[in-house]
Amino acid sequence: MEVYIAHINEAGEIQTVKDHLQGTAERAKQFAAEFGCGEAGYLCGLMHDIGKYSVEFQKRIRDPEHTRKVDHATAGARELRSMSFEYTPMAMAVAGHHSGLMDGGLVRTSQAQDGTFFGRLKNDLPEYGVWKREVVPPGAAVPDFCKSGKHRVYTTSFFIRMLYSCLVDADYLNTEKFMKGGLVERGGYEPIPKLLEKFQSYVTPWMERTVFDDEKQRQLYGNRTKILRECMKKGEAERGLYTLTVPTGGGKTTASLGFALKHADKHKMKRIIYVIPYMSIIDQTAAVFNDILGEENVLEHHSGVLYEMTENQEQTAAAYRKVLATENWDKPVIVTTAVQFFESLYSNKSSKCRKLHNIANSVIIFDEAQTIPVNYLDSCVAAVAELVAHYGSTAVLCTATQPALEEKFAEFLPGIPMQEICSTIGDLQEQFRRTCIQNIGTLSMEDMIERLTGKEQYLCIVNKRKTAQQIYEKIEQEGAYCLTTLLYPADRKKKIAEIRQRLSQGLPCRVIATSLVEAGVDLDFPEVFRQEAGLDSVIQAAGRCNREGKRKKEDSIVSVFRLEGSKSRFQEQSISAFRWVQKRYEDMAAPEAIACYFQFYRELLGQENLDQKEIMKVMEEGTGGNCFSFATIAERFHLIDENTTAIYIPLGEGEELAEILLAGRAGRDIFRKLGQYAVNVYPDHLKALEEAGCLERAGEAGFVLRDMTRYCNDTGLQMDIETGLGLFI
Repeated sequence: MEVYIAHINEAGEIQTVKDHLQGTAERAKQFAAEFGCGEAGYLCGLMHDIGKYSVEFQKRIRDPEHTRKVDHATAGARELRSMSFEYTPMAMAVAGHHSGLMDGGLVRTSQAQDGTFFGRLKNDLPEYGVWKREVVPPGAAVPDFCKSGKHRVYTTSFFIRMLYSCLVDADYLNTEKFMKGGLVERGGYEPIPKLLEKFQSYVTPWMERTVFDDEKQRQLYGNRTKILRECMKKGEAERGLYTLTVPTGGGKTTASLGFALKHADKHKMKRIIYVIPYMSIIDQTAAVFNDILGEENVLEHHSGVLYEMTENQEQTAAAYRKVLATENWDKPVIVTTAVQFFESLYSNKSSKCRKLHNIANSVIIFDEAQTIPVNYLDSCVAAVAELVAHYGSTAVLCTATQPALEEKFAEFLPGIPMQEICSTIGDLQEQFRRTCIQNIGTLSMEDMIERLTGKEQYLCIVNKRKTAQQIYEKIEQEGAYCLTTLLYPADRKKKIAEIRQRLSQGLPCRVIATSLVEAGVDLDFPEVFRQEAGLDSVIQAAGRCNREGKRKKEDSIVSVFRLEGSKSRFQEQSISAFRWVQKRYEDMAAPEAIACYFQFYRELLGQENLDQKEIMKVMEEGTGGNCFSFATIAERFHLIDENTTAIYIPLGEGEELAEILLAGRAGRDIFRKLGQYAVNVYPDHLKALEEAGCLERAGEAGFVLRDMTRYCNDTGLQMDIETGLGLFI
């Protein structure tokens, strides 16, 4: 009997097509069962590679010299579609399991080779009919939630993504296991109940503390404990949509983790996903979780290189090693960025989508929820609503400045109310108030420098990196720091540690920074200056002043200033909304003022700007009659609109890591470490550095800085490359 080969590993062992299909189907079934669709997952897995039964594919895999391209994914999609129209979602997942989810196209008019799903079904395929001797496809069904509701087209497209994720991850994992001879270095983490025990052991000492340095410290610990206890108690509640509104200094990170662990334990949920707005603070949050739960249980995942296994790529062990450098979020605690989270949900590529099924049956904490980009607000809200409504997840909008999204969520989650976790927080608001916010009007650059001169400790936050560098160059240099994203993360982390130490020792500490220090960076200055911005930014900046409440609030001043000649079209509406609220509320930090700010801000933008790229319109209506426009959406959905490129700085450990990268030996762990040495730059800056001969290309991964005079220890990667061109944010 002829043997049909799916893969050959480095030891020369073969995996049959039948074994690969069966193994992939079992895994896909297990994954999809998390949202009640195990049979659909199994069907996808069983049919995804039946094209490998063709004589042409068998020739290609047996003979390295055989270079003819072989389409082996379309066969399964075609068979599924011919079995039943209802199998179209499964067929779309199968068709794109290597090349990515494609636009649907039109049943009658799409043409072969046009890149659409219906066009793909018309491709000429090699004969693969022998699959029927070894494979018997079972029945399956599309879930009922895809068949009704106001947004059923969107809901169905979301289901296709989740099913696609189950298939892709199952395919990769089955292949990985075979390619490694059955030795797979995955798992090894502890279950949620054990993590809850660790958390309780960690917090018990300070929850039961009875000896304090003074009355202020006793009150602070008492209030934080009160918030944590309420969060833990609320963790027993039903799955759904929640807010957690905790003022700065209230222990928000620990309290939200407590809720998430208790909730996940109660409902036997698989993992906790902590979504953070900025890469600049992700390592800080991950470090806290590592300390509490153990590093082996926490995955820190943000940017990196994501490899795709293309359909026509040779099926070698080396090729799969590159594919497996990406992540599938198979740990119990994930710390990631909003960009990584939402762009994965709207991507069409296997490398980004393979993790999606692991979001189901999870607790998702959106830290600093007010930072969700407003021009993608509708599509972000819709995605979170789908996860809550149909995939067993609980979502928590966690911030001191709630963005007033009740009405938005009600549109996509009818009948599921938004609930506040800490219902008594209103009684504690005043006790956590640490500062007085004042407006000092318009200042020239010279006026600003003069205001700072003679002060020993302060934080000044401005809106652009260029402005930060300009001010930094003119201030007193003892204990001076310039914190922007032009510093690589490991360098920023080191500087922030130095800043904390100087502040605690009462030494001069003068910091000029961009907004990267506002959310989640634990710094405590006696005085803060904030260039005019949105109200949420101003309040977040105030959270870096008198953070521990050791000084009187009357002496802890946050000064908001308008910088003469400085304009930003990106912040025009948020600044206008800030000024509007400032005129109407004496206390700008009051919850009603914050809610009013966000509502007015969105009114200024207009409804059309809440879905600026028409993501929702394209998802539900298609383009030119095109159904399920996955590729089109992926091209449009970028939370950070400008394309950036990573430049790796070969300093410290980064030097060795960069050499490994350039040698082509970087895997998952190396890329994760390299993220601490990356500075992401915009096209103009990249072009100037390239033309000046400062960079060495590292394949798809980006570039390595070779001219080290372009990295300054004080201000990071320099922008003034010969021509002086550069884009600052």
